[in-house]
Amino acid sequence: MNDEKDISAATLTSAYHGVTGNILRRTKGDKVIWAIVLMLTIVSILVVYSSIGSLAYKMNRSTESYLFKQIGFISLGVLIIYFAHRVNYTIYSRVATILFLISIPLLFYTLKFGTSINEANRWIRLPVINMTFQTSDMAKLALFMYMSRQLSRKQDVIKDFKKGFLPLILPVLVICMLIAPANLSTSLLIFGIGLMLMFIGRVRVRHILLVIGSALIPLLLLIMVATHYYNKKDNTSRDLPAVLTFGRMSTWVRRIQDFMYSDKKDASYQVQQAKIAIATGGWFGKGPGKSEQRNFLPHPYSDFIYAIIIEEYGLVGGAVIILIYLLFLFRSIRIFQKCPYAFGAFLAVALSFTLVIQAMVNMGVNVNLFPTTGVTLPLVSMGGSSLWFTCFAIGIILSVARNVEQMEGKKAREESEAMEAIPAES
Repeated sequence: MNDEKDISAATLTSAYHGVTGNILRRTKGDKVIWAIVLMLTIVSILVVYSSIGSLAYKMNRSTESYLFKQIGFISLGVLIIYFAHRVNYTIYSRVATILFLISIPLLFYTLKFGTSINEANRWIRLPVINMTFQTSDMAKLALFMYMSRQLSRKQDVIKDFKKGFLPLILPVLVICMLIAPANLSTSLLIFGIGLMLMFIGRVRVRHILLVIGSALIPLLLLIMVATHYYNKKDNTSRDLPAVLTFGRMSTWVRRIQDFMYSDKKDASYQVQQAKIAIATGGWFGKGPGKSEQRNFLPHPYSDFIYAIIIEEYGLVGGAVIILIYLLFLFRSIRIFQKCPYAFGAFLAVALSFTLVIQAMVNMGVNVNLFPTTGVTLPLVSMGGSSLWFTCFAIGIILSVARNVEQMEGKKAREESEAMEAIPAES
């Protein structure tokens, strides 16, 4: 009887190792990026579990339920990365235009009929599963896939204003204008990354500077309004006139005021709490799960999760997170340099810049370098659809890396075969 049990256990163990080995053999691409994904997801589980207490209390749920929910999101996200990286990246060139065209009516629908959370229509609630889906995440991914396709196809006329520049800038402006009313920070982020991608794609610098100059006019006007309607004597914000209360104008003005006058006594509550978290973290932090500001800081599990990381793991832990994202960017740039085809190269660099710049903006907001935004920390903040689109983007980058790896392997084999074919000298 014991022999039968031993044989059964050995069979199961052998089957497990066989399946695991098969998955590992089929997992290709940049191993460093895979390791970065693993590290950031582990950090996400630890910090989200630590910072979710206030939300669990508010929603009358256990912290373990949110922990398992985040583990489920991450597990599905890793599967998305795996299956996305198994697809030949040239397939994404074929579907880029379709995704871009679908994202435009979706953004229109979101503005008109989307679910309002925190006074902004950014989400569509999916039926049956009752889950919110942020359409700007899909639009951002679709836009950069479409831009990569256009840049690769228009390199011969890229310096021409009508044939090269306009077909690139118009899609960026359309997507940004549709996102801006509900999410100005994401719109500005997409706009900046789009211009950066054009610069890398050899678009004329004067064309890019013309667009930047035009965009600075409304931005400067917004800053002037925020300054004008702030009373410096008693450090209070004055009410905006009715003509300036359209959309989320008052929210934008208030956030700019909070940033510009953050040293005043009425600095925004979340900025104050983030500063306390960072100041009390010291060099090495209070230790995992020992944050105190998680009970006071709004959204410590999403927008302000980096402040919790510094409080619990110190400035050293915060620096390690920055280095991880910079390493991710460095490895993606290497893929860009090695990829022999323009679409794959532009796609890898566009999506990597999107994720890393988003991370830097989130961390900058947490340390009060930028005004407060709704931008999350990729792969770390608690999330559903946003996390999955991030994973999809990483999967596409790894798809390009897998193709480069295969081409390098093929070239090495051909060189080896050529060397073997040379007759040895007598």
